[in-house]
Amino acid sequence: GILSMKGSGSRLIDSSGRSYLDTRNNVAHCGHQNPHIISTIQQQLGMLNTNTRYLHPNATRLASRLASLLPDPLEIVFLVNSGSEANDLALRLARAYTQSKNMIVVDRAYHGHTLGTLEVSPYKFDCSGEFQLTQQQRQQKDHLLNNDHVDAMAADKNDDMQQTPGPHVWKVPCPDTYRGPHKGQDAAKLYASYVQEACRVYTEERNEKVGAFIVEGGMSVAGVILPPPAYLKICADAVRDAGGVYIADEVQTGFGRLGSCFWAFQYKHCNGTGGNLYTDQKKMEVGQIYDGNEEETTVIPDIVTVGKPFGNGMPLAAVITTRRISDAFEAMGVEYFNTFGGNPVCSAAGLAMLDTMEAQSLQQNAVHVGGYVQDRFRELKKDLSIIGDVRGSGLFVGIELVRDRETLEPATAETSYLCTILKEKYAVLTSIDGPHNNVLVVKPPMVFSVEDVDCFVQSFENAVKNDLGSADDLKNISKTPT
Repeated sequence: GILSMKGSGSRLIDSSGRSYLDTRNNVAHCGHQNPHIISTIQQQLGMLNTNTRYLHPNATRLASRLASLLPDPLEIVFLVNSGSEANDLALRLARAYTQSKNMIVVDRAYHGHTLGTLEVSPYKFDCSGEFQLTQQQRQQKDHLLNNDHVDAMAADKNDDMQQTPGPHVWKVPCPDTYRGPHKGQDAAKLYASYVQEACRVYTEERNEKVGAFIVEGGMSVAGVILPPPAYLKICADAVRDAGGVYIADEVQTGFGRLGSCFWAFQYKHCNGTGGNLYTDQKKMEVGQIYDGNEEETTVIPDIVTVGKPFGNGMPLAAVITTRRISDAFEAMGVEYFNTFGGNPVCSAAGLAMLDTMEAQSLQQNAVHVGGYVQDRFRELKKDLSIIGDVRGSGLFVGIELVRDRETLEPATAETSYLCTILKEKYAVLTSIDGPHNNVLVVKPPMVFSVEDVDCFVQSFENAVKNDLGSADDLKNISKTPT
């Protein structure tokens, strides 16, 4: 690791003064040590910071500003400290409204580290001894075998993975169109059919309602997975018909990171060319689309959670929901209070972050620079067989490394080695994710520049060509922590 002491823009400086290019830090949304955000925090800290029992205009201004960036009827805002807190509260809101604790979750998803969010995070509960996992009902396999588009191998694989913390948690496959069983035009319908079947089992066989379907519009730890077009709408329709709500986890990918949209749940595979930029958000109406394809519609979530980049490094997150859901939660009789959530200083940081995004056109920068990232790596793919796939949108890009493009054998050890070499030799910080730990996840500060991309791509090319080939024994390389 490195001992980070300073930061500037897209760079971190360690205790020895060495400067590293940061390709992985989606917390410093507007760049490390952004001058405007720093001065705003300092000014507010010099006047007042206290707990939220005392009213302060910053919290009200921030809540109003955030709600204005989301489509109606999302209007009630709860300010909290972290994405985990936000998702935990979202689960409570869903349960209060639906009177059901039944959850549908997506394989490989991560939603936080509280007990409640761990239960809906297969990325964690699949490998943790903290839960006694139980086998999910087998009816889903029979349903899939009756689907002409699903073969027995895919159904067997799905059946094998259905270990969850209890019957109230139903896990569906990750909508991965590169490595998963479903690709092409029918991928959305086929992946959504798993959610539809979960709803059927809960309602018809158990005579219960669904509580919620929680999903990231852009799945980061899953290896940069963007659901295929129409997937979210089909799933949300099925869940709502079963009495549940749709929770959009925007903690990783919200606030314009995908470039073509401000929120990942709005993403329509525009290839970075969509026109729905920052100032156009309130023009969105139910069902409206941005890319002119009338077959695609946008589904508006019932609950949205935001976090990581919201305070540009300050602990700030939020839950945004409808008045109807908020009223149901309030009717439970338990007052919600958060001592530090939305305190004056953190709220000031959130306002300054949004101001900076707008003033510096950072969403447009994500379109421009993020497109350049993918162009450069796709060009490099022609020369480097280790690059199996380049995917994503804006400044949320995944580069999946493989040993064989036909079999998709993951280059797990090679990816770990490259991550280490990039850091130690080339001073480039990268992140590894995906179920096989073979995806370089690019989610840098939104001030990332074309020059930064050139530095990153050249360093990666040099590392593959000059360093990877001379590695002695990749099998004995331990996993690189990222």
